[in-house]
Amino acid sequence: MTAKYRLGFDIGGTFTDFVLMDETTGERVLEKCLTTPDDPARGVSKGLSLLFDKSGLDGKSVEVAIHATTLITNALIERRGLKTALVATQGFRDTLEMGSEVRYDLYDLFMVKPAPLIPRNLRFEINERITRDGDILTPVDEAQVVALARQLAALEVRSVAIVFMHAYRNPVHERQVAAILARELPDITISTSSSVAPEIREYERASTTAANAYAKPITARYLDRVYHTLTDAGYCNKLYMMLSAGGVTGVEVAKEYPIRMLESGPAAGVLAAIFYARQLGIPSLVTFDMGGTTAKVGLVKDYEAAKSGTFEFGRAARFKKGSGLPVKMPIIELIEIGAGGGSIAAMDKMGLLKVGPRSASAQPGPACYGQGGRLPTVTDANLVLGYLNPGYFLGGAMTLDEQAARDAIQENIAAPPWASRWRKPPAESMKSSIKA
Repeated sequence: MTAKYRLGFDIGGTFTDFVLMDETTGERVLEKCLTTPDDPARGVSKGLSLLFDKSGLDGKSVEVAIHATTLITNALIERRGLKTALVATQGFRDTLEMGSEVRYDLYDLFMVKPAPLIPRNLRFEINERITRDGDILTPVDEAQVVALARQLAALEVRSVAIVFMHAYRNPVHERQVAAILARELPDITISTSSSVAPEIREYERASTTAANAYAKPITARYLDRVYHTLTDAGYCNKLYMMLSAGGVTGVEVAKEYPIRMLESGPAAGVLAAIFYARQLGIPSLVTFDMGGTTAKVGLVKDYEAAKSGTFEFGRAARFKKGSGLPVKMPIIELIEIGAGGGSIAAMDKMGLLKVGPRSASAQPGPACYGQGGRLPTVTDANLVLGYLNPGYFLGGAMTLDEQAARDAIQENIAAPPWASRWRKPPAESMKSSIKA
């Protein structure tokens, strides 16, 4: 009998991981390679080639392929999406800016809120209105929508989020405007709140739809290229995508609703932790998943992952609920911060050390990778501290440049050029201030 194999692969911000499993014996073949941020499919192609060479198989031997990724999360946190616009009901384009009345810190007069994904100059209004009961109060003016389409084309907008009041009760206006924009601008992607998050609560619905629209163009492009890479390797079956809630879906649904994959990679990690916890008889545990760009923590009780209908990303204050941008969707609940192995460390103007959320990614990567990176990262610090073996990284496939890591830390952290004023003796510093 011909053996059947299952392929799982995860594209992270820094590394792409592969597992090929014999479904009969459970035997596994593993591979890992650097992610290629400019075109993730190139990293997949390289990793598959190495994996199949190691196993002596090809894509024709794979019966099922399941893919998870954190690229969508990273794109949202690092704001690397394409130009996205919001179309809202007249008078409501600033919903994303105002947010809700909840303050994550009641007593902080200088509380910082995360900036919306879509800036105000790309938020537009349509004179329409649906009542709370779903009745049409003000119909859509098609001429106004056509004029808006011309404006969006002039601005070179690549994706549009449509969020109208009470669209969860009656989506007719959102669908009408989406149809007109699709006709006038066939090359853009469109997300409607009545499709992405058909639930009450205006701000959360708008935020979710904006995030979906922001991620949609880059997700569709990269999933198409990844699937073509698989088929070029001989794979001829359906590609499944891991969802944030722990299930799977097909590629076409994933391209339409990328927000549902926001935590697909970490969700798969939590499920794997539960699998091994059952083998070890540990019913309750805390899971920790640190990648190259972000770090995530999850909670498992009685072999069940904590789940939620809402999630936040890009928190302005670490570990403070309400300080991030909300999305409404079923999800395995995780706490996430922009601090991974590739997160960049820097000194702020107060002389304080800050880590993340910017990441060195796989290109150029941490300074110690020797690929031209000059900014210090968490990985560079771990190497200098002796936690990493410079001669045996990535299973021996990479060597690390410890001197480059030390130089990056020295130049940017230990003695940044602009920080000389902080090292002046107090009296000298005071004299300089008086003279100025």
